[in-house]
Amino acid sequence: MGSMMRRPTIMDIARAAGVSKGAVSYALNGRPGVSAQTRERILATARDFGWSPSGPARALSSGGRTATIGLVTRRAGRLWGSHSSFALLVEGVQHTLASTGMDMIVHSDPDGEGSPRRRWETRGRVDGVILAEERMGRPPASSPAVPALVLGAAMDGNGTLSLPVDDHPTMNEVMHYLVALGHTSLAHVAGPADLAHAHARAKAFEQTARDLGHRAVVVHTDGSGEHSARATRRLLALPESPTALVYDNDVMAVGGLAVAEEMGVAVPSELSIVAWDDSLLCRLVRPALTAVRRDIVGYGRRAAALLIGAVEGAPVAEEMLPGGELVPRESSGPLRLPR
Repeated sequence: MGSMMRRPTIMDIARAAGVSKGAVSYALNGRPGVSAQTRERILATARDFGWSPSGPARALSSGGRTATIGLVTRRAGRLWGSHSSFALLVEGVQHTLASTGMDMIVHSDPDGEGSPRRRWETRGRVDGVILAEERMGRPPASSPAVPALVLGAAMDGNGTLSLPVDDHPTMNEVMHYLVALGHTSLAHVAGPADLAHAHARAKAFEQTARDLGHRAVVVHTDGSGEHSARATRRLLALPESPTALVYDNDVMAVGGLAVAEEMGVAVPSELSIVAWDDSLLCRLVRPALTAVRRDIVGYGRRAAALLIGAVEGAPVAEEMLPGGELVPRESSGPLRLPR
């Protein structure tokens, strides 16, 4: 039984087809050296075994292609399940890849050192790489043979493509909405300061606050609910604490909502809360969270399509993805009670 469950080898196929290992290698890799009749017999035997080529073998038989795309995220693996936005991104990339017959490898790179990408390139594992979250500054150089695309932020140089998201108009909408509710002291609980997309969103928050002439503060965290809760606790303990909080993701906002309840701060009469990236979690908590809804599945689809175009050598015109739309719910409302 064990031998039936293991991956078939070239030797297994050679024995069954009655040929040499060399002949099997020629046939499976599309190289000359065997007759058409022998090649067909070998391929039929391989199909009977359910054999499929490894990445390097596929590369040899398809002009250096592996039919695989890599997806690298700075998000630690332990956080994948708790952040619905990442699952939606993966869904979008997979949707595009499915129509092309390509596969995907996903890897976490919390330190942002680029080791998964370098390893894949060195071993010939992928045809291209999507960098879902990238540090500030210039990205690692992109190999001409293995193009890379940064999703979510504009990155210049080193041959790396970028597909930024224009969050500024959405942040402008959120801030104007909160000010219209009577809030003049606002805070943004953001993700890591060294992540390009978190930095860009924080800058949009600060710029809009200046334009409106209101006091605002940005506090960076690691993007988890735990760190968000600690940041919220410090903000609400200030002598002049903010009356509106904008969080970088749904999990962070839920952490902040729990702290408001813990500290006896009424939501929304004393504190309004807005979460970036709407989710089922935003709709299930009470009060339901006002949120920014973005087409993250669409982002993944578009990123995959652009990267595939680059892999195939097509000219790729960089573009800007639209931000999102504000979805008001019970966690935001007019400021009624001064604190």
